[in-house]
Amino acid sequence: MLQANGPRPFGELLRQWRERRRLSQLELSIQAEVSTRHLSFVETGRSAPSREMVLQLTERLEVPLRERNRLLLAAGYAPVYSETPLDDPQMSSIRAAVRQLLAGHEPYPAVVVDRLWNLVDANASLSLFTDLVDPQLLAPPANVIRASLHPRGLAPAIINHGEWRGHLLQRIRRVVEMTGDPEVSALEDEIKGYPCDQPVPDVELPGPGEIMVPLRLRAGETELTFFSTIATFGSPLDVTLSELAIESFFPADATTAQALASAARPHHPNE
Repeated sequence: MLQANGPRPFGELLRQWRERRRLSQLELSIQAEVSTRHLSFVETGRSAPSREMVLQLTERLEVPLRERNRLLLAAGYAPVYSETPLDDPQMSSIRAAVRQLLAGHEPYPAVVVDRLWNLVDANASLSLFTDLVDPQLLAPPANVIRASLHPRGLAPAIINHGEWRGHLLQRIRRVVEMTGDPEVSALEDEIKGYPCDQPVPDVELPGPGEIMVPLRLRAGETELTFFSTIATFGSPLDVTLSELAIESFFPADATTAQALASAARPHHPNE
């Protein structure tokens, strides 16, 4: 018998994920090719799922690999997805690929983060942002969202602080809705507590001429404007790899592109 504070049963966790994906038992049973009756029995604990069924259901529900391991344990099976440290020799090709992507993005900033947006790696051009952040916020494990929106972070230099804050909060909220991750939820609560003297939109709406939410940054007398893209590894089978994301910032106007190119160009003593 489970203790009151013990691990939650598989059926309860499965039902939670199904409801999070807004699927009925019938819809999930069709997708996973199991009978609705059997799925109902599994959710109520009247039937024990096979290992193959656990993997099939979690695949159809697009459960993150970390949580798939948790559901396997709840069903009485050993985890199948490894969680290999990035500095492990087995990950050398991944590290090389990441470094190649970061270096190739110079002179524009790029950063690698984990599922909590903790800094994993970055290229040299990220100093454009980090030079404006209190060093205490950059102590490991540095969190890039915290460093962006904290009053001692990048926030005072962000011209469209309210708009960018709303964008990042919506990004966090989507992850909470998709995964229910309590650590991401705690980060959301923390960020909401930071001060902001600009309106924070609940819905992202384009301004004149905008096609995506820009990051407008005040750097000395210059206004720099960026947009970003996020890349992940395809078909990961390792928890660590599945949770890595590379965010690359690009200049959104000619002024920003020229400023970054100029900053990266070697300066000679006679210039």
